Amino acid sequence: MTTNNIHNLTRSTDDVVIVGGGLAGLFCALKLAPRPVTLISAAPLGQGASSAWAQGGIAAAVAEGDSPEAHAADTIAVGGGIVDEAVALGIAREAGPRIHDLLAYGVPFDRDLEGRLAVGREAAHSARRIVHVRGDGAGAAIIAALSEAVRRTPSIRLIEGFVAEALLTENGAVTGLQLREAGNFAARPVMIASRAIVLATGGIGHLYAVTTNPAEANGSGLAIAARAGALIADPEFVQFHPTAIMVGSDPAPLATEALRGEGATLINGQGERFMLTRHPLAELAPRDIVARGVFGEIAGGRGAFLDAREALGARFADKFPTVHASCIAAGIDPAVQAIPIAPAVHYHMGGIAVDARGRSSIDGLWAGGEVSSTGAHGANRLASNSLLEAVVYAARIADDIAGHAIPSPARLPEALVTPRGGAPDAASVKQLRTMMSTHVGVIRERDGLADAVRDFAGLEHAATSITVRNMATAALLVAAAAWSRRESRGAHFRSDHAAEVPALAQRTMTTLAAAREVADGLAAHSSPRIAQSMIA
Repeated sequence: MTTNNIHNLTRSTDDVVIVGGGLAGLFCALKLAPRPVTLISAAPLGQGASSAWAQGGIAAAVAEGDSPEAHAADTIAVGGGIVDEAVALGIAREAGPRIHDLLAYGVPFDRDLEGRLAVGREAAHSARRIVHVRGDGAGAAIIAALSEAVRRTPSIRLIEGFVAEALLTENGAVTGLQLREAGNFAARPVMIASRAIVLATGGIGHLYAVTTNPAEANGSGLAIAARAGALIADPEFVQFHPTAIMVGSDPAPLATEALRGEGATLINGQGERFMLTRHPLAELAPRDIVARGVFGEIAGGRGAFLDAREALGARFADKFPTVHASCIAAGIDPAVQAIPIAPAVHYHMGGIAVDARGRSSIDGLWAGGEVSSTGAHGANRLASNSLLEAVVYAARIADDIAGHAIPSPARLPEALVTPRGGAPDAASVKQLRTMMSTHVGVIRERDGLADAVRDFAGLEHAATSITVRNMATAALLVAAAAWSRRESRGAHFRSDHAAEVPALAQRTMTTLAAAREVADGLAAHSSPRIAQSMIA
């Protein structure tokens, strides 16, 4: 592995270019070895990736008595009627081999006294099937192990501290990327040519005011693919983790779902367990239901708290050291105090539409991890399926590229795709994040969504910063699809359309052009909408 200054990189490369230093990007780069790969990471390797912060673990039917079929059935049951069942079963069946790959890369998964992989239970799983590392440290341990493996791999050229701000295409195929030094908004962009690009840039959490995601998860990959014409799937489905720790931090630290799996309860300020009357599974109900329950208590002025005093007490620090450290840093001792919580954006079920091999609708562009939408999660992701999907599709993408004839890079244009630089306007970013949380959040309704769509379309058009423009593009895709889906399904809840509509039990397939058409119609007081019947 070599770490290069970007300016020493030629404008043309035969490398596969992977954008993103999270689980999907690292795993794909390793799986492609010894094929030459250029891996571009906005943050230093091991930082800035949502997967590094994942506390739960990886769902895998590896325990005696469990099966991939049962795992897939749980995934489908939670997904709001729009899970691609073949995709869900395929991912579940590949879980075992991918877990063994991670073990081979040095991931120290927890084991029981007999030396078998230890498995835990999380919400809406019918069996104990979550493999962990030291209770709540799976994400960090996986990223650390893979980062070390990447640094030891000579075929991987690592470029840190650069973001992809535009995708270059010609005749419906990728030809390269426009990059800029992260945080240096005055820097001149750099272009790199490649006919094989993998986007693994993560999610959209920082489009919202409260999120558990790192700052790098701001929708940039979704935006640059959409602007290049890529088909976008299910952007309206945004999962809110019900138990972010509310101590004024941005991002908000997370209290893992595994705490509830170990018996922690949700209470309001009066000490009442409010989930008992909302769902038969109470605290272990699907995340969208729990998030609305928590939201309702906060909106009603009663507050919401995670109470592990009886379930864990003095064992909290040893069992969940990451959460314990976050609480102690905020002046809360979770062994003897209830933890204040609120819903926070945690995962985007939508993203760049990809097929079973991770291919997007643009030739030469693959997408993996949270920036993609495979159909596995439907309207609501099952706990700990995201890391599994990331490694399964990263391996599939590597296999597909290995058997794919990549044309020689085309000559890059001399002119920049967009010369827009300049630091993001803090007021515009704050307005966007507030608008998303207020109108495209846990509970949505028509007029608020319409206001959001119009605002984001205007901001996308007027932004002088490419960073803000990309954020506005991604926000527009989410808001326009949410406005168009006039029902409640999974994580998408409309207070003005509170019931599921059976006829709309279909995935959304849309484009940036369609989202802009919705915005234009709302500006002109007409009502075009993105149709859920536009299925793959």
